[in-house]
Amino acid sequence: MSLAHLQAALRPFTAHLAGCDLGDPALAQRLNATWPLHHPEIEALRALVLAGVVEGWLAPKENAGVRFGRPIKPSPESQGFSVDAVIMDGPGPGHTHPKGEVEICFVLDGEPRFDGNPPGWTVYPPGSWHIPTVSGGKMAILYFLPEGAMRFEAQPG
Repeated sequence: MSLAHLQAALRPFTAHLAGCDLGDPALAQRLNATWPLHHPEIEALRALVLAGVVEGWLAPKENAGVRFGRPIKPSPESQGFSVDAVIMDGPGPGHTHPKGEVEICFVLDGEPRFDGNPPGWTVYPPGSWHIPTVSGGKMAILYFLPEGAMRFEAQPG
């Protein structure tokens, strides 16, 4: 498995998200219903993510205990989304999502929750800010960002 396999596996998700309103409060619920963790496409995606974690190509950089990488840069092929990969087991840096953010979260160890949410899909609307935090274990998270837009800042705005 490789980065190219992951990039190909992510295309249906970026294509789907391109037609979504990231400000819709029911979007995470719909994504979890459409692509639950036991869906074959999600299981295949999870296998690629786990391979990338084990082989070291998914999140090759590290800062303050958080491993990260950007396997997909915004492009027409990704419908303008970037996809960042993060491996974490605590808090990350505070940031704002100028255009919104969508995550798919996979368990690596324990019984983790992402910002209090169970593994699966989460959505943050445009203009939202948070300190991403994994509690109760360790997760591999893929962040879908329209145009790669993210602004790191300790406090909102």
